[in-house]
Amino acid sequence: MFPLSSVVFPHQRVPLHVFEPRYRQLVDDVRAGDGRFGICLIARGAEFGGGDQRVDVGTLVETAAVFPFSDGRSMLVVDGQERIHILGWLSDDPYPRAVVEIVPGVATPSEPALLAATESAVRALRNLHSEMHPDSCVDTECGFAADPCVRAWQLCAVTPMATLDQLQLLRLSSADERLRQLLEICCERYGDLTRQLTVDNI
Repeated sequence: MFPLSSVVFPHQRVPLHVFEPRYRQLVDDVRAGDGRFGICLIARGAEFGGGDQRVDVGTLVETAAVFPFSDGRSMLVVDGQERIHILGWLSDDPYPRAVVEIVPGVATPSEPALLAATESAVRALRNLHSEMHPDSCVDTECGFAADPCVRAWQLCAVTPMATLDQLQLLRLSSADERLRQLLEICCERYGDLTRQLTVDNI
C-alpha cells in the first residue's frame, strides 16, 4: 500500500515521487510482481515518516512507467484500476501492507443526460477556476474517454474540489449516485467562486 494525502480515482493517471527507503522497496517488489499495488488516503498524519492514520477505501493502481534517479529515488507513473476496500492493516514491514478486496458496484452510468450535465458543470467549474487561479495549472481543454464508465471517473479526477469530497465520491458504489454528487459539488463550488469573484471586484 502507498498511503497519500490525496485521493486517486480509477482511470486516473498520477505521478508518484518515491524517496523513502520503505517505498523504494515497494517499487522493487512491485516491479518484480504484477506491477500493481494499492493507494489510500491518509486521514491523519503525514505522507512520510510513518505513524499516519488511513481510511478504509482506496484504489488499486497499475504501474505504467518507472523513472529511476541516480540517488535511488524514482518517479512512478501509475494508472488507477479499481476501487478496493481495506479489510485490515498488517505490520508496516517493510512498508504499509493490508488485506484488501475489490469493491463491487454499479460501474456504468445509466442516465446519459446526467453524465452530460455533470460534464458541462465540471468544464464550467474548471474554466472559472482557471480564471481566478491562473497559477493552479488547471487545463481547460481536457479530453475524456468515450466509455461512459471511464468518463465518469475521469470527471471526478479533474474536478477542483476538497479532498473529503473526493473521498466521498470514491466511497459511492453507484455511478449515477456519484455523478449526482459530483454535479452538486460543482454547483456549490461554482457558486462559492462566483461570490468570491464578486467580493474581490467590489
